[in-house]
Amino acid sequence: MQWVGKACVGALLLYIGLSMYGIWTFTGETELRHADAALVLGTRLEGEDPSYALRERINHAVWLYDNKFVETLVFTGGLTEGGSISEAEASKTYALSLGVPEQDIIIEDQSIVTRENMEFVKKLMASWEVDNFLLVSDPFHMKRALMMADVFDLQVEASPTPQSVYSTWAEQFPFVLRETLAYVGYQMTFHQAF
Repeated sequence: MQWVGKACVGALLLYIGLSMYGIWTFTGETELRHADAALVLGTRLEGEDPSYALRERINHAVWLYDNKFVETLVFTGGLTEGGSISEAEASKTYALSLGVPEQDIIIEDQSIVTRENMEFVKKLMASWEVDNFLLVSDPFHMKRALMMADVFDLQVEASPTPQSVYSTWAEQFPFVLRETLAYVGYQMTFHQAF
């Protein structure tokens, strides 16, 4: 019976390793397509300003908008602990400074984690007259984000930022490990967390 336990642990470690490899090598890049809106997943702020990672997401979404791949930008992300402005509101302010008209920006400012981004967008999108999205996030976050969009039956195409803000192996590894554990955890809890 001891071998069964070892086999289970080995299988779990193999699954985690393969998942990590899949996330590390998954770019999510597809042929550029048109959609109703860019769905930009929020991430932490620096005070009241978007972090470098969030600015890269916003810059990419604005590029999609300026090049007529989308007509609307949807920014997600709520107020995090100790914050005074939501991620979505900070994203909107930054996009406005880049010349995007306010009428072409929608915010979802209640979500804290990726699953909530998708869940709350799904609940609100009928009132927005938006049917499909180009999903904008970091390349290493894209695989899990696409899985969660699928769970909530959102019509999305991947449109990751052109490069990750994590440029060195030492920066990438902790983020990819975190994404792997969240991805595996989400699958193992039947899509109840993260």
